[in-house]
Amino acid sequence: MESKKGKLIRTQSSLLRSPVARSSIQSIFSVTEANDDEEKPQRPRRRRNRHRHHLLLLLPLLVFLLFFYLRQDSPVFANLLLFAALISLASLAARHSRVFVTRRASSVDWFIGDDDGRGRHRSEKKENPNGRAVREGVEVYSNGDSYEGEFHLGRCSGSGVYRFFAAKGRYEGDWVDGKYDGHGIETWARGSRYRGQYRHGLRHGFGVYRFYSGDSYAGEWAGGQSHGVGVQTCSDGSRYAGEFKAGVKHGLGCYHFRNGDQYSGEYFGDKIHGFGVYHFANGHCYEGSWHEGKKQGFGLYTFRSGETRSGNWDCGVLNNSLPPSDPAVQGAVQAARKAAEKAVLIPQVDDQVTRAVTAANRAATAARVAAIKAVQNQMHGKLCDTDV
Repeated sequence: MESKKGKLIRTQSSLLRSPVARSSIQSIFSVTEANDDEEKPQRPRRRRNRHRHHLLLLLPLLVFLLFFYLRQDSPVFANLLLFAALISLASLAARHSRVFVTRRASSVDWFIGDDDGRGRHRSEKKENPNGRAVREGVEVYSNGDSYEGEFHLGRCSGSGVYRFFAAKGRYEGDWVDGKYDGHGIETWARGSRYRGQYRHGLRHGFGVYRFYSGDSYAGEWAGGQSHGVGVQTCSDGSRYAGEFKAGVKHGLGCYHFRNGDQYSGEYFGDKIHGFGVYHFANGHCYEGSWHEGKKQGFGLYTFRSGETRSGNWDCGVLNNSLPPSDPAVQGAVQAARKAAEKAVLIPQVDDQVTRAVTAANRAATAARVAAIKAVQNQMHGKLCDTDV
């Protein structure tokens, strides 16, 4: 694969003969930056105690009214004056009391996704025209990557499209808890593409990866690498069908070389290793033991004319001739033929791969629909409720 997420963090899917293997995901989930939208704390304002000055001015008036009250012959008039003064004093005190002060509600900021400091763009919370929140939204990262699709509990979940800005690629498909999970399609700028199953942000299950160079792998995946039974086809015409482990040929398999040669037998660490049968394009055949791609140990070499050479081989050269009837030679030949038969009989996974590709195409279509809804919601100012 050309390049990597960032949003994700992902292990590499390696096919040794394919130079463009790349990790799937998870770089998009590892993009972290400090949030620039945090508000700076403000110094609290000092409340002016103006009511103290009003009380000081009111004291002489109260003294005067009290004196007038004591001197008046008409108690009714004096009582009215005193009552009016008390009402004024109570009104002034109530105006400056904190109990009756109505504070302005603070504004509410919202953003798509969980607040993990990944440099997301925030939007002011708005009410939908119908009063309901939508599930589709848009999330833009500080590195230029973007996600358009469905959310659940603040994370990418459901169907959605993730676009890689630097790598100029995209993923369309299923999401669970912020990671690729289910079926989907990865496409990259130079033409490489994967269609198939994912688990926890990595290729896992059945799928097809076609490299821009013309190489391809179709079969089982585990942890982001070819693992299990599959078929590797190269642009030069060579083809391997058999078992893989951690991204390389390992186990039993059959390899058809571009020059017409064919090998069936055991592999170890991407090399012919163990017991197997090698048919040359010129009609010759070797049956026996191998070590890292070379004839090693006991084996039998048969020319197209019918002539044979057998014995102990070292680095591809016969250094100790033995008759074909020698027990050691016969044992090696029988083991090689048995390994070749098992390699040919390995069950194919073409049907499983076809079903996975079909499901990936459907998931990608649903993701594109969700992305369109997300963009429309953003254009109309609809709120994406990240808590549902």
